[in-house]
Amino acid sequence: MEAPLFDWQCKLILIGDGQVGKTCVMRRFTNDEFSTSYLSTIGIDFKVHTVKVGDKVIKVQIWDTAGQERFQSLTTAYYRGAKGVLIVYDITNEASFRNVEKWLKRFQRWAGDDVQTMLLGNKCDMESKRQVSKQVGEKLAKEQRMYFAETSAKENINVHNSFMGILTKIVENHFKRVNEESQNENEDMINLRPNNYQQKQSPNCCKK
Repeated sequence: MEAPLFDWQCKLILIGDGQVGKTCVMRRFTNDEFSTSYLSTIGIDFKVHTVKVGDKVIKVQIWDTAGQERFQSLTTAYYRGAKGVLIVYDITNEASFRNVEKWLKRFQRWAGDDVQTMLLGNKCDMESKRQVSKQVGEKLAKEQRMYFAETSAKENINVHNSFMGILTKIVENHFKRVNEESQNENEDMINLRPNNYQQKQSPNCCKK
Protein backbone atom coordinates (compact mmCIF):
# COMPACT_ATOMS: atom_id res chain seq x y z
CA MET A 1 0.00 0.00 0.00
CA GLU A 2 1.47 3.33 -1.06
CA ALA A 3 2.06 5.99 1.56
CA PRO A 4 -0.17 9.09 1.17
CA LEU A 5 1.37 12.02 -0.66
CA PHE A 6 0.28 14.44 2.06
CA ASP A 7 0.63 14.72 5.82
CA TRP A 8 -2.94 15.72 6.59
CA GLN A 9 -6.12 16.83 4.86
CA CYS A 10 -8.59 19.43 6.02
CA LYS A 11 -11.80 21.04 4.88
CA LEU A 12 -12.50 24.73 4.28
CA ILE A 13 -15.94 26.24 3.68
CA LEU A 14 -16.72 29.42 1.77
CA ILE A 15 -20.02 31.00 2.78
CA GLY A 16 -21.77 34.30 2.16
CA ASP A 17 -24.46 35.86 -0.01
CA GLY A 18 -24.77 35.03 -3.68
CA GLN A 19 -22.76 37.09 -6.18
CA VAL A 20 -20.09 38.17 -3.67
CA GLY A 21 -17.37 36.24 -5.54
CA LYS A 22 -16.93 33.04 -3.52
CA THR A 23 -16.39 30.88 -6.60
CA CYS A 24 -13.99 33.43 -8.09
CA VAL A 25 -11.95 33.56 -4.89
CA MET A 26 -11.79 29.76 -4.68
CA ARG A 27 -10.74 29.34 -8.32
CA ARG A 28 -8.17 32.10 -8.05
CA PHE A 29 -6.55 30.25 -5.15
CA THR A 30 -6.78 26.72 -6.54
CA ASN A 31 -6.26 27.32 -10.28
CA ASP A 32 -4.94 30.90 -10.41
CA GLU A 33 -7.68 31.81 -12.85
CA PHE A 34 -10.49 34.34 -13.09
CA SER A 35 -13.54 34.55 -15.32
CA THR A 36 -16.56 36.82 -15.36
CA SER A 37 -18.66 34.05 -16.93
CA TYR A 38 -19.02 31.79 -13.86
CA LEU A 39 -22.59 30.73 -13.24
CA SER A 40 -24.06 30.98 -9.76
CA THR A 41 -23.18 27.93 -7.69
CA ILE A 42 -26.04 25.45 -7.47
CA GLY A 43 -25.97 23.83 -4.04
CA ILE A 44 -22.30 22.84 -3.57
CA ASP A 45 -19.11 23.05 -5.60
CA PHE A 46 -15.66 22.10 -4.37
CA LYS A 47 -12.01 21.97 -5.31
CA VAL A 48 -9.09 19.96 -3.96
CA HIS A 49 -5.78 21.77 -3.67
CA THR A 50 -2.47 20.64 -2.18
CA VAL A 51 -0.26 23.19 -0.46
CA LYS A 52 2.81 23.18 1.72
CA VAL A 53 2.46 24.75 5.16
CA GLY A 54 5.80 24.85 6.92
CA ASP A 55 7.24 21.36 6.53
CA LYS A 56 3.81 19.74 6.09
CA VAL A 57 2.06 18.88 2.85
CA ILE A 58 -1.65 19.57 3.27
CA LYS A 59 -4.48 18.41 1.03
CA VAL A 60 -7.26 21.00 1.25
CA GLN A 61 -10.87 20.42 0.30
CA ILE A 62 -12.48 23.79 -0.37
CA TRP A 63 -16.28 23.78 -0.42
CA ASP A 64 -18.06 26.61 -2.18
CA THR A 65 -21.59 26.83 -0.82
CA ALA A 66 -24.50 28.48 -2.60
CA GLY A 67 -25.61 31.78 -1.14
CA GLN A 68 -29.23 31.53 -2.23
CA GLU A 69 -31.73 30.84 0.54
CA ARG A 70 -33.39 27.95 -1.30
CA PHE A 71 -30.17 25.94 -1.05
CA GLN A 72 -29.57 26.36 2.67
CA SER A 73 -30.97 22.91 3.52
CA LEU A 74 -28.36 21.39 1.19
CA THR A 75 -25.39 23.19 2.68
CA THR A 76 -25.84 22.62 6.41
CA ALA A 77 -24.58 19.03 6.21
CA TYR A 78 -21.36 20.25 4.62
CA TYR A 79 -20.53 22.53 7.55
CA ARG A 80 -19.72 19.50 9.67
CA GLY A 81 -16.08 18.51 9.72
CA ALA A 82 -14.81 21.87 8.45
CA LYS A 83 -11.65 23.18 10.10
CA GLY A 84 -11.95 26.65 8.65
CA VAL A 85 -14.60 28.98 7.27
CA LEU A 86 -14.18 32.04 5.10
CA ILE A 87 -17.18 34.35 5.22
CA VAL A 88 -17.16 36.44 2.05
CA TYR A 89 -18.93 39.72 1.43
CA ASP A 90 -18.79 42.25 -1.39
CA ILE A 91 -17.35 45.63 -0.38
CA THR A 92 -19.59 47.26 -3.01
CA ASN A 93 -22.74 45.67 -1.52
CA GLU A 94 -23.61 46.76 2.00
CA ALA A 95 -26.42 44.21 2.26
CA SER A 96 -23.95 41.35 1.84
CA PHE A 97 -21.96 42.77 4.75
CA ARG A 98 -25.05 43.10 6.97
CA ASN A 99 -25.70 39.40 6.41
CA VAL A 100 -22.27 38.33 7.66
CA GLU A 101 -23.47 37.78 11.24
CA LYS A 102 -26.35 35.66 9.93
CA TRP A 103 -23.88 33.43 8.08
CA LEU A 104 -21.62 33.26 11.09
CA LYS A 105 -24.43 32.15 13.41
CA ARG A 106 -25.60 29.56 10.90
CA PHE A 107 -22.12 28.10 10.64
CA GLN A 108 -21.52 28.11 14.40
CA ARG A 109 -24.68 26.07 14.86
CA TRP A 110 -23.13 23.13 13.00
CA ALA A 111 -19.38 23.59 13.34
CA GLY A 112 -17.04 22.33 16.03
CA ASP A 113 -15.24 24.46 18.60
CA ASP A 114 -11.83 24.30 16.94
CA VAL A 115 -12.80 26.06 13.71
CA GLN A 116 -10.78 29.03 12.47
CA THR A 117 -12.80 31.85 10.90
CA MET A 118 -11.83 34.58 8.46
CA LEU A 119 -13.86 37.49 7.14
CA LEU A 120 -13.09 38.37 3.50
CA GLY A 121 -14.15 41.63 1.90
CA ASN A 122 -13.98 40.79 -1.80
CA LYS A 123 -13.84 43.08 -4.88
CA CYS A 124 -11.47 45.54 -3.24
CA ASP A 125 -10.34 46.58 -6.73
CA MET A 126 -13.69 48.40 -7.14
CA GLU A 127 -12.78 51.24 -4.78
CA SER A 128 -14.97 53.81 -6.52
CA LYS A 129 -18.06 51.69 -5.77
CA ARG A 130 -17.14 50.82 -2.18
CA GLN A 131 -20.04 50.78 0.30
CA VAL A 132 -18.28 49.08 3.23
CA SER A 133 -15.11 50.65 4.58
CA LYS A 134 -12.15 48.51 5.52
CA GLN A 135 -12.32 49.86 9.07
CA VAL A 136 -15.92 48.65 9.47
CA GLY A 137 -14.94 45.19 8.24
CA GLU A 138 -11.97 45.06 10.60
CA LYS A 139 -14.17 46.14 13.52
CA LEU A 140 -16.70 43.35 12.95
CA ALA A 141 -13.95 40.77 12.54
CA LYS A 142 -12.37 41.85 15.81
CA GLU A 143 -15.70 41.75 17.65
CA GLN A 144 -16.39 38.22 16.38
CA ARG A 145 -12.77 37.05 16.86
CA MET A 146 -12.22 36.44 13.17
CA TYR A 147 -9.21 37.05 10.98
CA PHE A 148 -9.79 39.75 8.37
CA ALA A 149 -8.62 40.52 4.86
CA GLU A 150 -9.76 42.34 1.76
CA THR A 151 -9.27 40.58 -1.56
CA SER A 152 -9.79 40.91 -5.27
CA ALA A 153 -10.18 37.66 -7.17
CA LYS A 154 -10.19 39.65 -10.43
CA GLU A 155 -6.89 41.43 -9.83
CA ASN A 156 -5.41 38.62 -7.70
CA ILE A 157 -5.01 40.84 -4.66
CA ASN A 158 -4.35 39.09 -1.33
CA VAL A 159 -6.21 35.86 -2.24
CA HIS A 160 -3.28 33.48 -1.82
CA ASN A 161 -2.10 35.18 1.37
CA SER A 162 -5.58 35.02 2.91
CA PHE A 163 -6.02 31.31 2.29
CA MET A 164 -2.50 30.50 3.42
CA GLY A 165 -2.95 32.63 6.53
CA ILE A 166 -5.95 30.70 7.80
CA LEU A 167 -4.48 27.36 6.67
CA THR A 168 -1.28 28.05 8.59
CA LYS A 169 -3.25 28.62 11.79
CA ILE A 170 -5.36 25.49 11.21
CA VAL A 171 -2.30 23.31 10.56
CA GLU A 172 -0.37 24.71 13.52
CA ASN A 173 -3.28 24.03 15.88
CA HIS A 174 -3.81 20.53 14.52
CA PHE A 175 -0.22 19.33 14.85
CA LYS A 176 0.18 21.06 18.20
CA ARG A 177 -2.79 19.06 19.45
CA VAL A 178 -1.41 15.85 17.91
CA ASN A 179 1.95 16.40 19.62
CA GLU A 180 0.30 17.14 22.97
CA GLU A 181 -1.83 14.00 22.75
CA SER A 182 1.22 11.92 21.87
CA GLN A 183 3.15 13.41 24.78
CA ASN A 184 0.27 12.71 27.18
CA GLU A 185 0.11 9.10 26.01
CA ASN A 186 3.84 8.68 26.64
CA GLU A 187 3.51 10.21 30.12
CA ASP A 188 0.63 7.86 30.91
CA MET A 189 2.77 4.87 29.93
CA ILE A 190 5.62 6.11 32.11
CA ASN A 191 3.29 6.69 35.04
CA LEU A 192 1.93 3.17 34.78
CA ARG A 193 5.36 1.59 34.82
CA PRO A 194 6.19 1.90 38.60
CA ASN A 195 2.93 0.12 39.50
CA ASN A 196 3.50 -2.77 37.16
CA TYR A 197 7.23 -3.11 36.99
CA GLN A 198 9.87 -3.65 39.63
CA GLN A 199 13.46 -3.89 38.70
CA LYS A 200 14.89 -7.15 39.88
CA GLN A 201 18.11 -6.99 41.80
CA SER A 202 20.82 -9.58 41.77
CA PRO A 203 20.73 -11.65 45.04
CA ASN A 204 24.31 -10.68 45.78
CA CYS A 205 24.10 -7.06 44.74
CA CYS A 206 24.07 -5.69 48.28
CA LYS A 207 26.39 -8.19 49.91
CA LYS A 208 29.95 -7.28 50.73
